[in-house]
Order: sequence, then C-alpha cells, then structure tokens
Amino acid sequence: MIQFSCLVPVLFVFLPAYTQAGTKSDGEHQDKAVEVTPARSEEAPSNTQHNGSYIIGADDVLAINVWNEKDISKSVPVRSDGNISLPLVGEIQAAGRTPYELEQEITARLRNFITAPTVAVMVEKINSKKFNILGEVVRPGSYSTALANTVVDAIALAGGFRDFAKKKNIYILRRSADGKQARIHFNYKEFIAGKNVAQNINLEPNDTIIVP
Repeated sequence: MIQFSCLVPVLFVFLPAYTQAGTKSDGEHQDKAVEVTPARSEEAPSNTQHNGSYIIGADDVLAINVWNEKDISKSVPVRSDGNISLPLVGEIQAAGRTPYELEQEITARLRNFITAPTVAVMVEKINSKKFNILGEVVRPGSYSTALANTVVDAIALAGGFRDFAKKKNIYILRRSADGKQARIHFNYKEFIAGKNVAQNINLEPNDTIIVP
C-alpha cells in the first residue's frame, strides 16, 4: 500500500504534462492548415483611388491600367496637342479632362473589344502645372506650381535676387481664358515691409514672373 500511494501522485504529475503536449501538437497541425494558400480571386481591383478633381494637362504622364490586359496597360505622356494613344483605343483627348472622365471614355471604347473592361487612370507625373520666372534671379526657369504657391515662394525657389534686381518693379504676366494678357505689379520691398501684402498673389499655371 505504501508503494501504491507513492505512485498515484507521480501519475497525476505526468498526466497534465502529457495533456499539454497533446494540445501543442494539435496547435502545430492547426498552424500548418492556416499556411495553405487559398485559391486566387479573379475579381478586378478597386478603381476608386485616383484624383478625380485634377484636370489633366499637356506633358503630364498618365499610368493607365486595364485589368488583365498587359498590352494596353502602360504609362503614356500627354502630347502637346492634348492627346494620348493606346492599343485598341486609338487617339483620345486627355487634356482638359479629369482622370475619372478619361477612364469612362477609354472604358466605352474598349467595350467593342473586351467584355466588361475595368480601367484605372492615375496621374503619374504632373508636368503641366508650371510657371516661369525670368530675369534677375539666381536660377531662372520653369517650375511646378506644386513647389511654389505665391510670388515670394517662386522667388525663393529660384534662389533669390541677383545683385542688381529691381525689387520694386517685379511683375507677373497672366493670360486669361479669352487670350488677353494681364500685367500684375509686385513690389517686393513693400511686401517685406508689411505693406500691401495682398499683392503676393497665388500663382496659376503658365504665369510668368519677370524680375527686371
């Protein structure tokens, strides 16, 4: 009886350990089941992630993706005439449209060749929204409006003034929708002194800043 009473606690000590080991083994089998790769879905990707309010312009670069059509999906530049060219689609006007509007036009044309085409248009590079700054600045040239919002920002982006710049006589040339060109005066010294701060206008595409 003494020996039997000693064995009983020993059995109870090993029994939980065995049960835990069995549970761990089951867990290992479950992990292996999770690692099985499920069948790939053939659903088309979402087509909502684009800038629908942006107006495409000449020299922009567009990334056009047609689901499951590698020969049509590509990056294309918008030519100076505002058009792009795609296989099956042909020539199509891109400038002046939003990416969403262009998607709809491409989709409509592709329905003649592809069943239920899914098209995504993304603006890959913005090259159309530019302004020019010329004259007595360190780095005259053409810059994106995304880099400079105002006249003062543009001057800073161009490296500042050269020694003999006429800071009181800066002006901006801006062409209106009817083709007329306006000349907008900007007195840098007044602005720095806190006078007439409203003259530091927001830049628009194709503005030209002249620093005499």
